[in-house]
Parts: sequence; structure tokens; C-alpha cells
Amino acid sequence: MIPVAEFKQFTEQQPAFKVLKPWWDVLAEYLTVAMLMIGVFGCTLQVTQDKIICLPNHELQENLSEAPCQQLLPRGIPEQIGALQEVKGLKNNLDLQQYSFINQLCYETALHWYAKYFPYLVVIHTLIFMVCTSFWFKFPGTSSKIEHFISILGKCFDSPWTTRALSEVSGENQKGPAATGRAAATIVATAGTGPGKAGEGEKEKVLAEPEKVVTEPPVVTLLDKKEGEQAKALFEKVKKFRMHVEEGDILYTMYIRQTVLKVCKFLAILVYNLVYVKKISFLVACRVETSEVTGYASFCCNHTKAHLFSKLAFCYISFVCIYGLTCIYTLYWLFHRPLKEYSFRSVREETGMGDIPDVKNDFAFMLHLIDQYDSLYSKRFAVFLSEVSESRLKQLNLNHEWTPEKLRQKLQRNAVGRLELALCMLPGLPDTVFELSEVESLRLEAICDITFPPGLSQLVHLQELSLLHSPARLPFSLQVFLRDHLKVMRVKCEELREVPLWVFGLRGLEELHLEGLFPQELARAATLESLRELKQLKVLSLRSNAGKVPASVTDVAGHLQRLSLHNDGARLVALNSLKKLAALRELELVACGLERIPHAVFSLGALQELDLKDNHLRSIEEILSFQHCRKLVTLRLWHNQIAYVPEHVRKLRSLEQLYLSYNKLETLPSQLGLCSGLRLLDVSHNGLHSLPPEVGLLQNLQHLALSYNALEALPEELFFCRKLRTLLLGDNQLSQLSPHVGALRALSRLELKGNRLEALPEELGNCGGLKKAGLLVEDTLYQGLPAEVRDKMEEE
Repeated sequence: MIPVAEFKQFTEQQPAFKVLKPWWDVLAEYLTVAMLMIGVFGCTLQVTQDKIICLPNHELQENLSEAPCQQLLPRGIPEQIGALQEVKGLKNNLDLQQYSFINQLCYETALHWYAKYFPYLVVIHTLIFMVCTSFWFKFPGTSSKIEHFISILGKCFDSPWTTRALSEVSGENQKGPAATGRAAATIVATAGTGPGKAGEGEKEKVLAEPEKVVTEPPVVTLLDKKEGEQAKALFEKVKKFRMHVEEGDILYTMYIRQTVLKVCKFLAILVYNLVYVKKISFLVACRVETSEVTGYASFCCNHTKAHLFSKLAFCYISFVCIYGLTCIYTLYWLFHRPLKEYSFRSVREETGMGDIPDVKNDFAFMLHLIDQYDSLYSKRFAVFLSEVSESRLKQLNLNHEWTPEKLRQKLQRNAVGRLELALCMLPGLPDTVFELSEVESLRLEAICDITFPPGLSQLVHLQELSLLHSPARLPFSLQVFLRDHLKVMRVKCEELREVPLWVFGLRGLEELHLEGLFPQELARAATLESLRELKQLKVLSLRSNAGKVPASVTDVAGHLQRLSLHNDGARLVALNSLKKLAALRELELVACGLERIPHAVFSLGALQELDLKDNHLRSIEEILSFQHCRKLVTLRLWHNQIAYVPEHVRKLRSLEQLYLSYNKLETLPSQLGLCSGLRLLDVSHNGLHSLPPEVGLLQNLQHLALSYNALEALPEELFFCRKLRTLLLGDNQLSQLSPHVGALRALSRLELKGNRLEALPEELGNCGGLKKAGLLVEDTLYQGLPAEVRDKMEEE
């Protein structure tokens, strides 16, 4: 006997797969088990019992060739065989072996094939049904996706984050109606406090107070760090799985194909079973040419299991019909609605997570199947499709990782002395940041999608905010807070149009630093947002590729004191807007591709400092026009290609600092000595071979940088500059240092490294302010100084 358990492997599936089996698949599975039992039972009877019993026919053989076997018996015999009493029969003179031979021969030749193979056909058809039902669970192209989906689904369903997210949403949803009810109760109470009804109004207020109990938020379980990391990993898995599964529809196609195959199989089985079921008869006439062996050629046979097989056949056909109806319903379900699209609209409305996206293809199809099992699965799964939910989880993990104590360890003073907190490359902004009320400067770099929470208002000492590649959203309620507190704003992004608009509404700003590029098609126009709201702006820095000075700069012309334009080599063509900046004191035009000093600069009567670093200046003949800038004290012309300084530099008598380093100067004009107000002169990194003696006329000179030139000697007049504190002579070709260096009593820093000096003059000891730390020279030269000079320099 064959046990049913032997067929278990055909339908064996992982228990978790049941979530993808709707009710019709479950019903079909039970029907296949019932049909399989019918087939196995029939096969067992077929194997263990006699199949057919035959007796010879004693009538004339030639007259019985066409006579049915039933005519050989009295009327009513088939129905009364069990009631016949023992009678004497005819002797056949056949032995047992002859009977067995006749039985087998008649079974093979006379019995209809349907009656012979009915149980085997039932087993085969049932196994085919089983294979069709579970084929997509076994096929490699689909089973891998199903297993992955089931695995992720189970983790999402059991994740503590799912419970927390839905609980938070539930709390928010409950809060609204509760607040509404509380407001309504207040209105009723107020309405009842008119003249003569004060007592009733107080009574209604007392009755309305218990409503407050309803507004308490539900208890939300806290996630530990491990659970948070697991939920974070689940979000990544869901994203990757969605991208992978939404690309195709192999699951949907495979399910349709196997359903269509089952319907076709059902129709074929139903047709041929209804046609051939009548072939299962109790009596069978058998005529075989065996007269030479047995003496008989006509036999009347009894199909012993015909009665049972006919009942099993009708039972089997009934099950097949039910099975077929479920398959037809499945086809109807597959085609009457778009199963390749799945909308989370109801989940969005119920949970309030409006960003849950709709899905398509195989992902949508599996979710439709999940809904047939339990719609709660898709609801909990949707939590991990929501970016809002993911951001909340990231925020929770950030708060676990960045505690207030850890953040306080990162506090340090910045260049201007403000207590600064700098955060870089974080997935978000920790809420714990806003617990550090002592923070004065907040620097956020490479932090994506920042949304400042209401807690920002706790940073009462905040004066400076830096957003470097960190796009940020600011609720309207917080704009007033930043407008009153923020003094310095720095924004760096890929394109200037990404600068948040709320930045241009911070009326209290004193400094605004913007860095980003204009799109190529807009670079020439260089349109910037209006700055009219920035009534107190004093410093504006713009690093971009602008083709002209943005017109909006003139919006702050009345109070702007410092303007910095850094163009990274892009040529700045139109500079006429600068003429309107009457209050401007400092101007930087760095890497703007300038070949001459812009004429618009000479109209700035209040200008005190001008920086033209890293341009393409070759000639500075226009320097004469700087006499109109009577307040100009600092002129930086460094990192250019200037070959000479014109003689009319003498007109710049009020100039105090002149930077000409990193140019191509070989000589300096003697008229430079007429710039009597000069306190700093930097001509390092040039090709100077000598200095004019008139340099000694610079009696106010305190800092002189001559490093990285080709000087072979220094004029004695240089040492008449008695106020000189810093003298940088490194990397030249000096062979000796004049003893008159001792006249520089205020000298505190002297650089001599990289020259051809053989000894140092002992008069260095007369430089009272020069210490060993301020003398940069080779150790051998220093050791060559007299001991008393060295001792004096080493004194503190």
C-alpha cells in the first residue's frame, strides 16, 4: 500500500509562503489532497485485489458473438446476485491456471481502458494540479523573489519600529479629534456664561474638564540602539528589493500561466471523464480465440471494482468541478482589476504618512495577494516605504548616537572667538544639538535634507550658521527667531539657485557668505535673489562664476562695507554696479580674470582695502587713479603677472600696506620711498636683484618681506627704517649681512635661511626685541654668534 505521505514532497512549501496563498489557493490545495486520496485508494484496490473474474459461456458460440453478457443471465440477476442462494452450476472442466489465464486475457482485451486506468489517471492529474499550483514557489526565477519578499515582510511585520511608527501616527490622529472635542466643550461652556447663566456655565466647564484625559498621547515603546540599526537595515533592504522587483512582472506572468494551465487541464479532465465514466460497467462480455486452450471462446466477466470505481469517479468529477470553478474565479480576479498596480491610498489616509509611494509590477501583485491573506501585512510593510518614517528612524538613531555629552566634546572656539559646534557628513541633524543652549556658531557640512525643528529656538546664543552642502528647510515660525538672533550666515551649494529663500529674509544679518555656481546659461546674467530685506548687511561674500556683479548687490549699497567676489578664474566683465556702493570700505575681486584694474573701483571714495589677488594683471598704470581713493590704506596686487611698478606710485602717500608678492618684478622704483605712510611692504616671490636706496625713506615701515628673490646685497639705507619689526630675507643670494642691522632695535623677527651667509654680525645682539625663536637661520650660523649674544637672545 502506498502512503499519502510519499506525495508530500510535491506540495511541500515553507510555512511562511501561506501569506501568498489566497482562499482559492487554499481551497484548491484541500481539493487536490482529496482527489489524491481518491486516486491512491483506487490504486491500492487495483493492486491488492482481483481485477476481473470470468466464466465461460456454454451457449452456441456462433450465436453469441454480438450478444451482451447481460443476456446470458436471467432478468434482475445483476441486482440480485447478492441474494441468490446456492444452486448447482455447469461444469466447465477448467483448472485454476486456465481461469487465471482467461481473467488476465479478458482484463487486457475486453475491459475499457478508462475502467482499467481510472485510479492512475486520477493520481497523475492530481499531481499535475499540485505542480501547477506550487510551480512558482519552486521555479528559480520566481522563488528567489518570493523568499526574499517573505523574509523582508516578516521582519517588517515584527519590527518594533513598525509598532512605534504606527503608534505615533495613531497618537497624532487621536490628538486632533480630542482637541476638537475640547474646543467644542469650551465654546459650549463660554456660551452658557451669559447673564443669569453663570452658574450653568461653570457647571458645564466642570463637565468639560475630564475631556483632557483623552488627549494624552499613547505610550510609545522606545527603541534601543540595536533595534534602530536593524530597522535602518530593513529600510535599505526594502529599497533595493523594490528596485529589483518593480523592474519586471515574471511573478504575475507565471501565476497567470499556471492558472490558465489549470483551467485547460480542468476542462480536458471534465470532458473525457463525463464521456468515459459510463464505460465502467459491472459485467463485461469477452470473446477471445482460446478454444484450443480452454475449449471456450466466449466468456462473461465480472469487473469486481466497477461499482466502487463508478462512485469514486462521480466523486472525483465533483471535486474537479469545484476545483475548476476556483480556477475560473482566479482568472476573473486576475483580469478584472489592475493587479500590476498597487495603491496605498487607504494606508496613507489611515496612517497620515502621505509620502508612501504606489508600487507596480511584481511588487504590486504580491501585495494584492497579501491583502487576500491579511491587509495588516501591507499596512505594516508600508511603514518601510515611507521616507518620512525613514527620516524619523534616522533621527532616532542619531539621537542615540549623538548624546549631548558627546556633542559638548566637539565644541571649540572658531576664528572669531565664537563657541562653535561643527557636524560633518551625518545622515541628519540630531535633536540633541538643540539642548546645547551655549552654542554661538553652528556649522553643518554635507548633511542632507535638514529640517530645523522647533527646538532651534532653544539656541538663544546662536549668532552664526553655516550650511555647507546641507540643504535646509526652515518653518515659518522659526524665521522670526533667526531674524532676531543670527548675525552671520554661510551657505555653500552646487548651484546658487539652491540657496534657501528664507536666507534672504533674515533682516538681522550682518554678514552673508554665498558659494555656488550659476548655470552656464545664466552665468552672464548672474541673477541673485533680492537683498532688500537685509537692512543691516555689512559684509557680502560671493564665490561663483558670475559674468558681472549681480544687480541685487545695489540693494544694500547704502550700508554694505565689505564685498568679496571670488570667481574661480571665470572672467568678470561688467563692474559698473560697483560705482553705487558708496559706503564700501573693503573690496575683494579674487580670480576674476581681470587684466587691468577696473575703473569702477576709483569711484569708491570710502574704499580702504582693495584685494585683486589671482588675476591676470600685467600693468598697473592705473594706480595713479587711486589718489581719488583718499582713504585707501591696503592694496593687495599679489598672485598676478605684474612686471614693473610705475613711478607715480609716489602719489599713494596714505597707503599703509602694499602686497606685490607672487609677481614678476625685477626692480622697484625709487619713487616707492615717497610712500611715507607705508608700514607693510611684501614683494616676496619675485625676481628682484636689488633694492633702491630710497627704501630707507620709509620711516614708518614695520614689515618688509623680501623672501624668494635674487638679492645679492642690501642697501645700507634700509637700516634707517628704525621701526622695522619683521624682516624676511630667506631664500635669496645674500653673502653677508651688514653690521648696521643692529640699529633695528624694534626687530623681533628676522629670516635669513636659504642664503650664502658665512657668518652673522655680532651686532644682532643690539636688537633688543630679537629672540632665538624669532631668528630663522641655519644652526651653524647661529652657533657662530658670540656666546653673550646667544645668551641674550635666549633670555626670556
